[in-house]
Amino acid sequence: MSAPYYSGDSVEIHLGDCREVLPALGRTFDAAICDPPYGSTSLAWDRWPTGWVQAVGRVTEAMWCFGSLRMFIAHGGEFAGADWYLSHDVIGQFEVDTAVWEKHNGSGFTTDRIRCVHELVSHWYRGAWADVRHEVPVTMDATKRRVRRKARPAHTGDVGNSSYVSEDGGPRLLTSVISARSEHGRAMHPTQKPVAILTPLIEFAVPPGGWILDPMAGSCSTAVAARLTGRHAVCIEADEAMCEKAARRLDQGVLPMG
Repeated sequence: MSAPYYSGDSVEIHLGDCREVLPALGRTFDAAICDPPYGSTSLAWDRWPTGWVQAVGRVTEAMWCFGSLRMFIAHGGEFAGADWYLSHDVIGQFEVDTAVWEKHNGSGFTTDRIRCVHELVSHWYRGAWADVRHEVPVTMDATKRRVRRKARPAHTGDVGNSSYVSEDGGPRLLTSVISARSEHGRAMHPTQKPVAILTPLIEFAVPPGGWILDPMAGSCSTAVAARLTGRHAVCIEADEAMCEKAARRLDQGVLPMG
């Protein structure tokens, strides 16, 4: 196995094509976070890397995959051929949950269609659901408010004016629509994902101290989120210039959250 391009504080970056690098790593992962090119533009880098789905399937049994509906429809055969099945119901021993990332600004390349302000991210797994790591994060957004109650009508018994404190809103299960500000205006990579959207995905699929793979890592936001949540990350990126930028980003360090 070749040495990592970057290694430090629970994360690694490997330079190369994930389809070639993964077999050389010789290890498995608790889960993967995948953000492949969607193939929705004419840009040179926006080309679907055929075979990556199969390559990831050989090293993990769970993954989150970002994508558009068009992307999943166009390449559904690759997912099925690698024993990853997209369904809201159980198909054999496979199932998938889908979350929606609501962005603050949206994106689009046309002026005659609905402006897209979201992206999909689907969770794929194999085997029995009970054997798959799936700890849904909860939101601690309870809000206390004082409720003033008027005097009851005489026929119900007069208890006078009163008030009480109500606490609503949490903790509750994370919902399937997650709002997170995009990286527009501050991103190092054209499709950089914010740490705020990656963090709950990692917490859902990877236990504390576990290992997560990002096979097309870009600026390595997955590694930043992994550090923040006490996980390990292995990132693979084919663009050496982006590897260098990501290495500098990771050298800046992040504060652990316990």
